Amino acid sequence: MAKPTVSLPQGTRDFGPDTVRKRQYIFSTIRSVFELYGFQPLETPAMENLETLMGKYGEEGDKLIFKILNNGVDNKNKEQLFRDGFEKILQGKNTKDITERALRYDLTIPFARYVAMNQGQLSFPFKRYQIQPVWRADKPQRGRYREFYQCDADVVGSTSLLNEVELTILYAETFKRLGVPVEIKLNNRKILAALAEVCGGVEKMIDITVAIDKLDKIGIEKVEGELEQRGLDADQIATIRKYLQVTGSNEERIGQIKALLGSTTSGAAGISELEFILGYFDQLDRPPVAVDFTLARGLNYYTGTIFEVKALGANMGSIGGGGRYDDLTGLFGVPGIPGVGISFGVDRIYDVMDELNLFPPDVQVGSQALFFNLGDAEGRKAFSLLQHLRNAGVRAELFHENTKFDKQFKYAEKKNIPFVIIIGSKELAENNCVIKDLRTGEQKSVSLDELVNFSFL
Repeated sequence: MAKPTVSLPQGTRDFGPDTVRKRQYIFSTIRSVFELYGFQPLETPAMENLETLMGKYGEEGDKLIFKILNNGVDNKNKEQLFRDGFEKILQGKNTKDITERALRYDLTIPFARYVAMNQGQLSFPFKRYQIQPVWRADKPQRGRYREFYQCDADVVGSTSLLNEVELTILYAETFKRLGVPVEIKLNNRKILAALAEVCGGVEKMIDITVAIDKLDKIGIEKVEGELEQRGLDADQIATIRKYLQVTGSNEERIGQIKALLGSTTSGAAGISELEFILGYFDQLDRPPVAVDFTLARGLNYYTGTIFEVKALGANMGSIGGGGRYDDLTGLFGVPGIPGVGISFGVDRIYDVMDELNLFPPDVQVGSQALFFNLGDAEGRKAFSLLQHLRNAGVRAELFHENTKFDKQFKYAEKKNIPFVIIIGSKELAENNCVIKDLRTGEQKSVSLDELVNFSFL
């Protein structure tokens, strides 16, 4: 009989202890900065009603939403409805007979739904952070998974651009603590709206932004080809090419965009907002910010500033992004609650830090000390001392059986335990122990009465 094939769904991963510790280091670093900047934690369900998610992410995003089949097909009253609904699904149509729910695509729309439902109990501006997995039916590749974590920070109930300033600095501070060199890119959707306006009308904005958002992946020639397919003429495409070829310092780029789009109301507003944000940064201590007018962020709900973070020196796409969405709760019948937020792509950050060898050496340390098990009496004494060390906050363990030194040493080495504590019959009689630092090979004799005061660092 053939053995069953054991595998994982494509685009998902298991995480062993070493990987989990590295991920927890990233999570705790990001969480500490969120808390430092006054954000409060929030969690929402893994699944949402399908109508909550559909139509919020643009045509490309909607295709990547994981839909959940209805349960209860054993119910005779539902069985035929399910079968009829499945035929519609095969035709590319959604029907509540077969699916009413979906896995969340991101954390922003569920947050907007939460705010819409709980507005009466919230104190505005409301600052929340959220660290949870999301799911996308994307094509798996390096840095792109079907199940992955996002870490979001959002402020709702305020139109102040100080929030954008704070979020930019929050990005810079977090990546500084992680040791990841980055460039924080900024643009403004009002500037993109102005580009659409001079290229035939604001109704073309989605066509233009969806195409521009693919610039890094497909190049400018293919972007122009896609724009042509979407109905733009040669003059309009030429204007977009000029827009995409803006270069120079932040100030020089803004100057070129002023000449191109500054005469429009939306263009002038977008430029003014970018200048406000940049004006808050001291030139001597400026975060690594770059104005990038090719940045489009293809999500439909952004209305103002948009962010994207790129890691320097690593072969990776964006590791963070976000923007302002001044009417997102209006999608749920609660208009007038503006917001702005950013997101950290933890899985991509992990890959970058691993590639660049940026994790601290001690991030892999679980237990700090291992007591060798060298006999019944020695083991009992070690077990008693083990509890004293744990009560003092030292992460420690006792080897599970009395066996050869070599086997116990190998166990400590494989688990990256830096210290071993040896209590043999001689040490037991003399009321001391031998502590060996496996990192340096240094060892010393320590009184059992003083063991709890030893520094296991």
